[in-house]
Amino acid sequence: MKLHPPILIQGGMGVAVSGWELARAVAQSGHMGVVSGTALDAVMVRRLQLGDSQGHVRRALAAFPVSGAQDWILDRYFVPGGKQDDERFTMTSMKRDNPSRRVEQLIVAANFVEVYLAKEGHDGPVGVNYLEKLQAPTLPSLYGAMLAGVDYVLMGAGIPKAIPALLDDLAAGLPAELRLDVKGATADDSFHARFDPASVMQSDGRPPAVKRPAFLAIVSSHVLATMLARKIEKPVDGFIIEAPTAGGHNAPPRGKLHLTEAGEPIYGDRDVPDLAAIADLGLPFWLAGGYSDPQRVSDALELGAAGVQVGTAFAYCEESGFDADVKKRVLELSQEGKAAVFTDPLASPSGFPFKVVELEGTLSEPAVYENRDRQRCDLGFLRTAYRSDDGSLAWRCPSEPVVDFVRKGGSVGDTDGRKCLCNSLMANVGLGQIQPDGAPEPMLITSGDEVAHLAQFLAPGADSYSAADVISYLLPND
Repeated sequence: MKLHPPILIQGGMGVAVSGWELARAVAQSGHMGVVSGTALDAVMVRRLQLGDSQGHVRRALAAFPVSGAQDWILDRYFVPGGKQDDERFTMTSMKRDNPSRRVEQLIVAANFVEVYLAKEGHDGPVGVNYLEKLQAPTLPSLYGAMLAGVDYVLMGAGIPKAIPALLDDLAAGLPAELRLDVKGATADDSFHARFDPASVMQSDGRPPAVKRPAFLAIVSSHVLATMLARKIEKPVDGFIIEAPTAGGHNAPPRGKLHLTEAGEPIYGDRDVPDLAAIADLGLPFWLAGGYSDPQRVSDALELGAAGVQVGTAFAYCEESGFDADVKKRVLELSQEGKAAVFTDPLASPSGFPFKVVELEGTLSEPAVYENRDRQRCDLGFLRTAYRSDDGSLAWRCPSEPVVDFVRKGGSVGDTDGRKCLCNSLMANVGLGQIQPDGAPEPMLITSGDEVAHLAQFLAPGADSYSAADVISYLLPND
């Protein structure tokens, strides 16, 4: 696929931090706005339960091309005027590996809604970012984004070698199948997620063809980039080369894990990608992690990159989905020279290192973490699939109650320091669940190392900045 890529890609961050408002603002500038595709079914239904005060979700659902889906979704989840503050959110099903038609429709609809709103009213490029680790909802998520005309799909936190061919199948309206990574699976096992567009679209024949988006793999190694460009049946269309200074999940260091005295992973020469080798692949690539400076952007272009991906700078702009008070507090810390992140090797249930902003009152504080009672998994996005004793597919999470995790065959040691990212990331954007004891879910803020330099985007006397301010700072001659 021949790409005409923008210089700047806005990172797809967290759960709804890179929401449609932010992606739309960036795309309107001609650069790539990206929505986070993580947990969008939960995000949409919680927005509806909060009353959808400006009607955005309902407007997008009205354009969803599946007859009858809007009616049952609104009947079940929409609360006129919004639920009470102390009332718990109605949950979505966690049965995403073998879902009912309605669960599939909900996932498709949620991804359609987010991309539809991001693309509304302009012709700029819009992408959606998924985690390879979250395999079960991947196929209906992709199809929902494609129904809305998404231009790019970005995926990291794993090896997304199956995705380019699956995009071809979905674009043609064909059934698709994705092999699931299952701990303990044998060579004779067959664990797959399956999706048929015709079933969701309620069509007797093949659904209408949709545009096939370009696929960008998020990688940290030239070895992995080479495999995805030359050693799979359908190669990727480009790469985002992400350094360990980027926010969210980081690739673990290559080789045996060593930690600093503070407990952070140590990255070495083996973790530095060979950019010349990547350039020789002949595919466009963008550099990510530490590029929120105009000189660094120029450096990337001189190295042969098509441009850069920037996340943290956009995460704290006015259009991002972060809680307003969080943005205010982190910007103040940056102005005071006190903003910092900790690369936590344990926090994420996924097992990947995870960047955590040190912020009072959040799970970054040991006391807040210890005071939160572990809850039975109720969102399930970062669960691990495993083969149960009877040979069936089952799920567990090292952030759930220890007794539950051990009962499912997990090790007690794997629960140490694990945090419930699913619920805390929802809390970060004002969609946090109320715990059974009435307490709100605590937040856990993630950002890249560039959080220390956010104050550079503030005009004198200002306490906030816009996505346009970030773009004009990074690309003054754009």
